[in-house]
Amino acid sequence: MDMQTIFSLSFLLVAPFWLLMIALPHWSWTKRIIASPWVAAPAALLYAVLVLPSVGSVFAAVSSPQLDGIMALLGTPEGATIGWVHFLAFDLFVARWAYLDSRERKISAWIMAPILFFVLMLGPVGFVAYLGVRQIGVMRNA
Repeated sequence: MDMQTIFSLSFLLVAPFWLLMIALPHWSWTKRIIASPWVAAPAALLYAVLVLPSVGSVFAAVSSPQLDGIMALLGTPEGATIGWVHFLAFDLFVARWAYLDSRERKISAWIMAPILFFVLMLGPVGFVAYLGVRQIGVMRNA
C-alpha cells in the first residue's frame, strides 16, 4: 500500500472515537468504549509499523534534534505520513483523557465539544484550553 493511501485511510482508525466523544458524549457505550486506553492502540500500532523499518534514521533525527534533520525526516511522503499518524495517536490519547476527566468533573459536553475539536485539529491548543477550563472548575469548587 502506498503512503498516500495509508495517509488517507489512517484517520479512519480514530474517527469513530472522536465522533463518540464529540457527538455522543452521554451515550452509555461512549464512556464504556473511551474508558479503554486501547482506543489509541490502532493508530499507535500503525505508527510502529511505519516507523520501525526506518527506526535508525528516525532515532538519529529525534535523539539529537536539529531543524535540518527534522525537516528531512518529515519532508517525504513517508515522513509526513509517520508524523500524521503520530499526531492521530497522541491527540486521541490526550482527548480521551480530557473527555474522561471532564465527565468526572461534570464539565458540560457543550463546553467539551469545541475543546475536543481543537484537540483534534490543533492538539496542544485544545489541551491547553481544556487545562484552562479544568482550572476554572477547580477554582470554583475551592
